[in-house]
Amino acid sequence: MERNTNILTEPHTSANGLHNQMRNLLFHALLYVCNHIVNRIPSHALRLWFYRRFMKLQIGMCSAIFMGAWLDGIGSFVMQGNSVINQRCRLDNRGGIAIGRNVSISAEVCILTADHDPQGTHFDGRQKPVVIEDYVMVGTRAMILPGVTLGEGSVVGAGSVVTQDVAPYTIVSGIPAKPVGMRSRDLDYTLDYRRLFF
Repeated sequence: MERNTNILTEPHTSANGLHNQMRNLLFHALLYVCNHIVNRIPSHALRLWFYRRFMKLQIGMCSAIFMGAWLDGIGSFVMQGNSVINQRCRLDNRGGIAIGRNVSISAEVCILTADHDPQGTHFDGRQKPVVIEDYVMVGTRAMILPGVTLGEGSVVGAGSVVTQDVAPYTIVSGIPAKPVGMRSRDLDYTLDYRRLFF
């Protein structure tokens, strides 16, 4: 008589399936609360507490994330001290975002760390981290694509699409972003920018 081994494994498989479904439900519920409720609270302290405690973001002292920020995952995000992310920015942290000190990211900037391989036969997903070094300035509505490093002191012009690394102290602009100038290397400022009710 042939023995049915599936009987022995089904309860375990069902328990794992239910556990995974519950984790998935909690993950999406947390993202919903983060992106539709918490990001509208007009208090830097409360938002930062939630981002640190529940979204597992590492946010340095005197840094701020303004209202309307949109996250795509939990963790994989480090922002050093005295940096600011202005309102309504998309922060796709699935592949990892690392932001240095005294970084200024203007409103409605989109930072992407994940995409799909257009040559993949199965719509394969890819993730590549974005690194933004100290003293970088990113203009309004710029887009930073996966795998890009913005070198120390570099500047990205408003509306630009950055598809490749930007050298330190280089000013880039356009679609795709190309060098248009150089920035002073004598940068010596400390950002502490938090507007009331933003």
